[in-house]
Amino acid sequence: MTKEEIIAHSKRIITNTRSNSHGGLTQAREFLRVYAGEETSFFKTLSQIKSSAQPAYKSNRVHEVLSSFIEFVENGLLRSISLEREIQIETVSDYLEQAENLLNDKKVHPAAPAVIIGASLEEFLRNWLEDSGFDLSTIKNSLDTYSTELRRQDKISKQDLKDIVSWGGTRNDAAHGHWENVEDRKRVKLMLEGVNLFMRKYAK
Repeated sequence: MTKEEIIAHSKRIITNTRSNSHGGLTQAREFLRVYAGEETSFFKTLSQIKSSAQPAYKSNRVHEVLSSFIEFVENGLLRSISLEREIQIETVSDYLEQAENLLNDKKVHPAAPAVIIGASLEEFLRNWLEDSGFDLSTIKNSLDTYSTELRRQDKISKQDLKDIVSWGGTRNDAAHGHWENVEDRKRVKLMLEGVNLFMRKYAK
């Protein structure tokens, strides 16, 4: 969601809260949980309001908090991802750039960049889950389980999951020495382009 969309949605919730204070408060809490974060004062302030509170009080508090949040966003202070996650994404991007250089080198077998691309994607998904607060110790460390969990949380689409399964298959062929399945340089290039597009889509 863009900065302008976040502001517009905040204003809509403020308007809706005037006619439905309880529903508006619920919407505002969930909105701030997703777009501001559970550790922010914006979310925590609304979380402390009891459902039994007077409608006028709830409406006023939602207006005050969301108005402050709008100003916060307008001043460019909202980070859609954490600084740590941003650094992790940059690191993964560097690996993909290395994979592209190898892919353009005719002396290097396409299996080598395919392994790097797959490992980079796996790291991207792992960091994503970790940054969201998910306990990684509860699942197996693999591309398949990371993508399945992200799909379960509705963070990626069904098509994304299918693409990841396909990319994972190419990576596995390369990693396990099934050279005949990764000799096509164009196929690995399509994998690289797909992973790059996927990362740009979700690295926000």
